[in-house]
Amino acid sequence: MSEQGQTPDEPDEVIVEGTPRDRARADAVYETLLDRAGERWVQPRKERTARVLELLDDPQRTYRVVHVTGTNGKTSTSRIIESLVRAHGLRTGMFTSPHLERFTERILIDGRPIADAAVADAWDEIEPFVAIVDAELEAGGEEPLTFFELLTVLAFVAAADAPIDVLVLEVGMGGAWDSTNTADGDVAVFAPIDLDHADRLGSTIAEIAEVKAGIIKDGARVVSARQTPEAEAVLRRVAGERGAEIAFEGADFALVDDKLAVGGQLITVRGLAGLYDEEYLPLYGRHQGANAALAIAAVESLIGAATQPIAPSVLTEGLAESTSPGRLQLLGVEPTVIVDAAHNPHGAAALAAALREAFDFDEWGLVLGVLGDKDAIGIVRELGPIAAHVFVTAPESERATDPDGLADLVESAGLRVTVHPHLADAADAAREWASESNRRAVAIAGSVVLAGEALALAAAEDWKSGWAR
Repeated sequence: MSEQGQTPDEPDEVIVEGTPRDRARADAVYETLLDRAGERWVQPRKERTARVLELLDDPQRTYRVVHVTGTNGKTSTSRIIESLVRAHGLRTGMFTSPHLERFTERILIDGRPIADAAVADAWDEIEPFVAIVDAELEAGGEEPLTFFELLTVLAFVAAADAPIDVLVLEVGMGGAWDSTNTADGDVAVFAPIDLDHADRLGSTIAEIAEVKAGIIKDGARVVSARQTPEAEAVLRRVAGERGAEIAFEGADFALVDDKLAVGGQLITVRGLAGLYDEEYLPLYGRHQGANAALAIAAVESLIGAATQPIAPSVLTEGLAESTSPGRLQLLGVEPTVIVDAAHNPHGAAALAAALREAFDFDEWGLVLGVLGDKDAIGIVRELGPIAAHVFVTAPESERATDPDGLADLVESAGLRVTVHPHLADAADAAREWASESNRRAVAIAGSVVLAGEALALAAAEDWKSGWAR
């Protein structure tokens, strides 16, 4: 048995934590990957990844795959899918990006970050073949394999070694030429498509949808969230060209109702194969209910070929155990502190709506930090109406937007703003401000990097114990 869990046939066992040596080995793998061209260095090709996988005898073909793309909601949808599949008694893997605190979060086995020893062993397995392909690339005048190309290979190998039954695979960027598209998805899942990474994917929603539609494989099943008419037309056309069956939210499945509940919501979903009434989802926001509806349709397509409803006990367990770290996550009490990545206008709009719907506060203090390649103006536009005071800071990234420049944007929107050099300073000021009234709360948003920092800070300072003056 591996350290990540057990197969359904095995008795429950205590999971043994990794040793300091295991952690050091895993950290060394990450440092080796960081020496490569970074995740922003993306070119429209997957052949390099495919070459390494070919030498490894294509581990990505040893399990079924649910492939997830879109602009917003990919990670939450992926995590709900994974939980639902695992509730069926199948062993799962999941590959997602970016991570919040530690890179092993990107590869989940049975819902847990991969063990340090397992990720180090997988790297030892692939490293000789990486050297071969790097040499081939150098001989052809090309640059070595990149961070994300190798991380994808690492995830595929680790999942095969576990071994797993189903991999929930989140696209890194786009779809057609993304490294993850070296796997063949039994089910292709499309979260809402919007403008993002326009310099890489295209300047219109139709162009971006064309790239994302590249994950649709011949004869696959396809499920999609509600899309703009332009995106829907592209997805329908490509699915038809590939002989793939496609189902859309609204026409074929839907979130029928959502009701606020303690710690989340009760959702009623019309699936592809049945009606699921008032199921508990421990996530806030109507958009998370819509993500759950999309996940249910995906699992129906995978498990029951879209004709067999998910068993009530399985659905209840799968939804109840769903988590989405860094997405509308409660970090603190007295005052209430919520963190959400919300790194583009679409995500910011969903956050603003969720804060209005799910929480009963009069004023929100917004701790805001944005990366330089994101639409800061759009994020401020969407979050501005719910912010009584904006505490501007900068994520710990060389790509971070200058906080003074971001503060100017916020001020120009007519909002009260103060500038703080580090998240700890901003969070401290925001929590002190919120502690002045039980009608105030704090939201931290604008960047996945910032969300990860907030998770670590909240744990270190124990925000759930309340504000200490």
